[in-house]
Amino acid sequence: MERRSLSHRRLPSDPEFDRFPGPSRAATRSDGPSSQPSPSNEFTVPKTIEPEYVEGFKLAALLASVTVVVFLMMLDTSILATAIPRITDEFESLEDVGWYAAIYQLASAALQPLTGKIYQKFSTQWTFITFFAIFEIGSAICGASVASWMLITGRAIAGIGGAGLINGALTILGTSVSMSRRPTYTGIMMGFSQLGIIAGPLVGGAFTSYVSWRWCFYINLPIGALVIVALSFVHIPDAFQKRRAMDVLRRIYIELDLLGFALLAPAAVQLMLALSWGGDKYPWNSPIIIGLFSGAGATTIVFLVWDWYLGDVALVPLSLVTQRQVWTSAITNCFLLFIIYVASFFLPIYFQAVHGATPIMSGVYVMASIVSQLILAVIVGPLVQKTGYVIPYTIFSASIGAVSNGLCSTFSPTTPPVQYILYQILGGIGRGAGMQMPLLAIQAILPPQDIAMGTCILVFVQNLGISILLAGANTIFGETLQNELSQAVPYSREILQAGATRFREVVKEGDLDVVLEAWSRSIGKVFYMAAAAGGVAVFTALGMGWVDIRKGKAGGRGRGPEGDLEDD
Repeated sequence: MERRSLSHRRLPSDPEFDRFPGPSRAATRSDGPSSQPSPSNEFTVPKTIEPEYVEGFKLAALLASVTVVVFLMMLDTSILATAIPRITDEFESLEDVGWYAAIYQLASAALQPLTGKIYQKFSTQWTFITFFAIFEIGSAICGASVASWMLITGRAIAGIGGAGLINGALTILGTSVSMSRRPTYTGIMMGFSQLGIIAGPLVGGAFTSYVSWRWCFYINLPIGALVIVALSFVHIPDAFQKRRAMDVLRRIYIELDLLGFALLAPAAVQLMLALSWGGDKYPWNSPIIIGLFSGAGATTIVFLVWDWYLGDVALVPLSLVTQRQVWTSAITNCFLLFIIYVASFFLPIYFQAVHGATPIMSGVYVMASIVSQLILAVIVGPLVQKTGYVIPYTIFSASIGAVSNGLCSTFSPTTPPVQYILYQILGGIGRGAGMQMPLLAIQAILPPQDIAMGTCILVFVQNLGISILLAGANTIFGETLQNELSQAVPYSREILQAGATRFREVVKEGDLDVVLEAWSRSIGKVFYMAAAAGGVAVFTALGMGWVDIRKGKAGGRGRGPEGDLEDD
């Protein structure tokens, strides 16, 4: 089978495009200069237009809008945690509990690879608004649900819309703000929006207790309507000239590589199902789990062959993925965000299970981590803007993450408040310092037409990698807790069945101390894993590229004000 040449990208009938003889993307990587390409590698590239940055009040409105959108999306991923018991009571659907969260993740993961292509081909502004409108429709269906199947359908639709929101928001900032100013605004957006992960259980618990669980979804509608209006009246520039939408739609199966999508989406879904069901619904060695893993692997191999055959017009161009700066940034981002998720999920468990805190009070106890993370995310942006390099901040973030999680692994039932507050502040400092750095590294190295796809790769690896790492963390936690409790008391099964907030009701007098120690040690093992993730991120960060972002034009690789760009 002969690999398809890039020459089939030529579109001579389109006046918006110029025909450039030049190397493929693989030949223009940052690894060094290449020889003059042969005429067979002649292909068409889109015109890069003069940067059109958003300023003043419009920039403030744009930043506020995309931050609110990503906040609502992240809030939606965790808000159901405290509402599910009430939902299952109303619908008598205890057997569907797993699908309420899983279907959102599956829909989002399946569509994620396609969103980069969609942003690459269509207007960034209206693509983002469309994805958000789909997310809103899904939220409305969830809030109005009269049966469990309707809620699951609404969650799937919301997941489809959510697939294009994070990478869309990052792409919008990448085209609306100069590269030198981008760290500040990206830090603000990511710092505030990630509060949604922590706030979800608190907001969900408040709505469920005092109003109705349906407001966990209805809250998105009035806020979302205002955001859509604001985004409609603020012009969001594209970094390069795109063809007419109808021209793309006529060849949509080629332009978006729908066959590649039909191969990669099932692979992602099968892998997510295997990780979600393994060790919980089915044993890891069950035929269903083994079949899902095997199906995901086989489908991925077929996709890679097809992807290689298409070359740079494939759904996920291998020449883009294999750039060192891209794949190291994606992996580093995955490990750094895993540290955030561990803190978001397991610190509340520690406070509720070991210290007996209510869900709302556990949220209060983790405020030290949230506030320090937010402050550092805002502070580091201007620092990067002045110094120009992202690797030092990434290494600092990963190192502090490793140290802070190592310290958190020592939490016990007798840990004093001053100690767990200081450890959380240290962890928040590390997380806030590095959360946007991998994205900035990718945007600094890629040309404008590849920023959306590079961002999509980052988000796809992030979602898939975190799913794998969290599955491992849950397995470590569950098996450790089971072993610790079985050694501590003879009725460990009853304690496990009671859950993290009700096990005290079944613990016999005199056994509480050893049971709390078992919970503490089990949670500590997960923080060991997070500390190891920080250590690995220190080394992967070294491959992200020593690019001075002060010298790059918006999103463009290779040309700064004097036409050059520093790299390692």
